[in-house]
Amino acid sequence: MPFAHTVGGVGWRFEDLKDLLAKASPHRSGDDLAGIAARSAEERMAARCALADLPLAALLAEPVVPYEVDEVTRLVVDGHDRAAFAPIAHLTVGAFREWLLDDATGPDDLARAARGITPEMAAAVSKLMRNQDLVVAARKCRVVTRFRDTIGLPGRLSVRLQPNHPTDDPRGVAAAVLDGLLLGAGDAVIGVNPAGDALPDLLALWRLLDRLVQGLAIPTQTCVLAHVTAQLRAIEAGAPVDLVFQSIAGTEAANRSFGVDLALLREAHAAARSLRRGTVGDQVMYFETGQGSALSANAHHGVDQQTLEARAYGVARAFDPLLVNSVVGFIGPEYLADGRQIVRAGLEDHFCGKLLGLPLGVDVCYTNHADADGDDTDVLLTMLGVAGVAYVMGVPGADDVMLGYQSTSFHDALYLRSVLGLRRAPEFEAWLARMELVDDAGMPIPPAAGSRLLAAAREVAAS
Repeated sequence: MPFAHTVGGVGWRFEDLKDLLAKASPHRSGDDLAGIAARSAEERMAARCALADLPLAALLAEPVVPYEVDEVTRLVVDGHDRAAFAPIAHLTVGAFREWLLDDATGPDDLARAARGITPEMAAAVSKLMRNQDLVVAARKCRVVTRFRDTIGLPGRLSVRLQPNHPTDDPRGVAAAVLDGLLLGAGDAVIGVNPAGDALPDLLALWRLLDRLVQGLAIPTQTCVLAHVTAQLRAIEAGAPVDLVFQSIAGTEAANRSFGVDLALLREAHAAARSLRRGTVGDQVMYFETGQGSALSANAHHGVDQQTLEARAYGVARAFDPLLVNSVVGFIGPEYLADGRQIVRAGLEDHFCGKLLGLPLGVDVCYTNHADADGDDTDVLLTMLGVAGVAYVMGVPGADDVMLGYQSTSFHDALYLRSVLGLRRAPEFEAWLARMELVDDAGMPIPPAAGSRLLAAAREVAAS
């Protein structure tokens, strides 16, 4: 169905809903590459005005990817909670924005509505928001998840300790883990991206991480971020798998390019749950996403990359994950060209994921050929902290020597906790106190910090 709007006496026409959503998006290089971006600021504003007048129900009635050809669309439509949607069903997209920003709308209201909000609704309303709006609305969303510790509580910030090594050398991985633990990182997950995919090498990584966590009695979870099929083989081989990881996207075809479909994800979810390794909860899935993944796979169906990113969250939501994060600047400048686009995309992703009820973290990152630097990541990291991000990455020196990109360091997390008064997951923080790494307020103890942990680590290594 076409849409039309007149601005300043000039009429604008948009061919269908996906054209309207694409033209209303803030400018980014990926939509330019796909040939679907607004051609001028005037066209973008006209699209936003037309989108603001669109009833939310219209976004449910007209999927951007046809129901008949896409299992992600079927998942979203068939799983839509109409009772949760009913209190906001009368709103337009513009009125939905006002409802989200209204001081009278609180965390409980957003939690009740989450299952009634589709990815397209979240994406649409984000296109009408300034960056500060995305921060205000996301900050209201409260999403708490549990496995061996509790992630997402108000006033808390967790960190994924990312000890990647270019050859998967166990000594290098272990050294990076201890470096992160000494600086109070690791309560979201200790998660390694393996350099290789040979099962014996992957099993060695799982056993190394599990030996550290179990030997030091750390209340956290581990993950080896291999392909989900390798993780299923590892489970069959008796590996100590806590979380099952997979990169996902917002269309069936894009997920197929990753070598997955919903049936495979269901199998992996059931396999991980059957191990019963959690102590305070049983949320076992870890998903990563990123704007541009569907376009890079030529699987975008002419839909803008931010709307497709929100649809990836629709996939994640179906599996009740412990962790989800957008690797916002990792795919490269073809999709997010510079620091300005990366900051905007990170705030959009965080808002949309939290609005849909997900425990959203963000890998605040960029590749070395993007027009971005550490000042840009400082801006995004700080805004996400204010917005209540569930977790960020902790990479030694902020430079991932295996994946070859720039992220956030253990010290960046300390900065964010210091300026915003944020604490770690409570179970993990209590462990840090027992290791004499933090005081009762969760603040680092510099003088003898680390001696007890290092002594314990030596005992584990010797055993």
